[in-house]
Amino acid sequence: MGDKHRIRFEPVGIEIEADEDETVLDAAFRQGVMLMHGCKEGQCSSCKSFLLDGDQQMERYSTFALADYESEEGYVLLCRTHAFGDLSVELINYDEEMLLNGIPPREARTTVAAVEPLTPDIVRLALDIDAGDEIPYRTGQYVDIGVPGTDQWRSFSMAGLPGEGPGGRLEFLIKRYPGGMFSGLLDSTLSPGDALTVKGPYGTCVMRDAPDRDLILLAGGAGMAPVLAQLRGLAATGSARRTRFYYGARTERDLFALDEIAKLGAGLTDFAFLPALSEDPSGSYEQGLITEVVDRHEGDLSGADAYLCGPPPMCDAAMELLTGKGMPEERIFLDKFTTSTDT
Repeated sequence: MGDKHRIRFEPVGIEIEADEDETVLDAAFRQGVMLMHGCKEGQCSSCKSFLLDGDQQMERYSTFALADYESEEGYVLLCRTHAFGDLSVELINYDEEMLLNGIPPREARTTVAAVEPLTPDIVRLALDIDAGDEIPYRTGQYVDIGVPGTDQWRSFSMAGLPGEGPGGRLEFLIKRYPGGMFSGLLDSTLSPGDALTVKGPYGTCVMRDAPDRDLILLAGGAGMAPVLAQLRGLAATGSARRTRFYYGARTERDLFALDEIAKLGAGLTDFAFLPALSEDPSGSYEQGLITEVVDRHEGDLSGADAYLCGPPPMCDAAMELLTGKGMPEERIFLDKFTTSTDT
């Protein structure tokens, strides 16, 4: 372990202690401070902040997340930053409701319970947490899963609700990528009974208490996982909020969980599910990119919140669309992921 230093976050006035051997983001997690974050790998810019004062060094990161000129001006990525003295940091993006309500991450041993194909390239992975271990989390969060035989971790959102199953079961909906460091194992390598290690929870895509605001749920591909979790949570509480769930896929064979979504939606006061296909001219479903469908169906969204997950281009287009319809950016909740093929 290295020397320890004090980190002060402005304008919120929160202080933590960070060891030189850990990143500032990891130090915050350890102490239950939930800073904005996404990939945790220097790829997405979610944790970008401004260094007001102090001595720090950053691990390697992508210039797509932090341009050279931004680094020269004093911006840092907290997931790459190590403190070598007391630091004063200005948070650019933060959520006061979440800041001091973080759950410190922990590791847990799990056993593969199921590996089930849902579509040609999306697989349901269920993990049972071993006796004596636990991973408390909030609906919409994610964990890192250790890649067997390596020191690498990959991030996946939970589709289930906290506390489900005896001893706790974690459910994931994972897209298989050719060459994917973890998802590539879902073809045939992983099977029930195999051991995996997970750590978490992470993520800020957690439902905010805003019963007076409408809800836009928006997902594409395996981004279904945290959004389906939110829908399950809404159904469990009998939410009366106007809720619209938009899901984008390529073709009809890429759709899944339709029966469950219909059943969950039937228990809500004002719900509609609108799937859209971008490469299927059959006419059975709405056609086009999912953001085009949202644009056709939604007007002013200044009184709504949005929870979204999917490929980065979809998320970027959705952010532009939703803010263009009046939704404040701070009421759009998502976690930005990268794949091992991206890095």
